[in-house]
Amino acid sequence: MTKILIVDDSPAEVRLMQSVLDRAGYSSVAVHDPLRLEQIIDAEHPNLILMDVVMPHRNGFQACRELKGNADYARIPVVMVTSKNTESDKFWGKEQGADGYVVKPFTSEDLLGVVKKLVGKQKETGQKESGQKETGQKETGQKESGQKEIGQKEIGQKEIG
Repeated sequence: MTKILIVDDSPAEVRLMQSVLDRAGYSSVAVHDPLRLEQIIDAEHPNLILMDVVMPHRNGFQACRELKGNADYARIPVVMVTSKNTESDKFWGKEQGADGYVVKPFTSEDLLGVVKKLVGKQKETGQKESGQKETGQKETGQKESGQKEIGQKEIGQKEIG
């Protein structure tokens, strides 16, 4: 199953993206602290990253540039999902290595269109999917819907990592 990492400091935005992805059959993992991004990538092995731009301590442009500059992470497609909607913002995202750009507020079609396009490119180039169970659920801290949040404790959820 395709696993998507959501990097966003807003729990509401994370829940929205997870809902859209879950209905489309994707497994998702969320991290609210962009400083933990590489640690979570190493643990979860996502096929795609959806990343906000405006976050504390490390913005999405900076994190994208650092990922794309590191051979261990450069192959993972990154989609900026942000309210920053000017042409210069989109240009800057591309300059940092972003593979896609979705403006908030977005429709399910907007988000899934770019996800399907980039996941399809991965399959065409032969990149294998993450080592996820058939059901798309993990044993530790996994929500019933195949979703997991990391870096925030909520009722009924465990913090992982």
